Amino acid sequence: MTDLRLVVFDVDGTLVDSQADILAAMTAAFARVDRAAPARDDILGIVGLSLPEAIGQLVPGIATPERREMVAAYKDAYIELRAQNGADVSSPLYPHVRGVLDQLHTIPEVLLGVATGKSRRGLNKLMEAHQMGSMFVTQHCADDHPSKPHPSMLRAALDDTGLEPRQAVMVGDTSYDMEMARAAGLLAIGVSWGYHGRDRLREANVVIDDIRLLPGLLEQIWGQT
Repeated sequence: MTDLRLVVFDVDGTLVDSQADILAAMTAAFARVDRAAPARDDILGIVGLSLPEAIGQLVPGIATPERREMVAAYKDAYIELRAQNGADVSSPLYPHVRGVLDQLHTIPEVLLGVATGKSRRGLNKLMEAHQMGSMFVTQHCADDHPSKPHPSMLRAALDDTGLEPRQAVMVGDTSYDMEMARAAGLLAIGVSWGYHGRDRLREANVVIDDIRLLPGLLEQIWGQT
């Protein structure tokens, strides 16, 4: 077995805090079809799902044409907000994220990846804005896979790197991330600063409150394998 290890990160709520734009874009999507927007916690509770699935969760039984219109409205609003403010401003990195990514990136045996409910266009814009795309050797998003918690994105990341599930971990802030990791056979590391509270991270193997704890935790985990 190779000595390489893979750390796959969720994006929204884990690496970047995009809640302001998510809330504004979802409010615009509901306004487009003359519906009242859900409460803040309800909107943030579906972050991580692909957009059609997220809207379906917020509006159970919604007809397909109306859902498509809401998806389009959300994307239009999100793009406009990003153009106005810049992705680095509208989706800032959480404190200490960049330092930890830089630290992990310098370790030859550690590969970094992304598994996100964002679109490919949104992910590319974010990576460009924060100048961190080259850090991640595998990047998978909602355009190419079933919505989380389906394990497709993580299975693809393992295929990209030639690694086995026991050589990889998933780091995320939502129950969907933890369930996806479990389904793919990866160890699930939850983070407490995102959009799902600790009570929803029951599937996590461990939950951390500060990303600076991650390198040491990984040393402990991989020292046992």
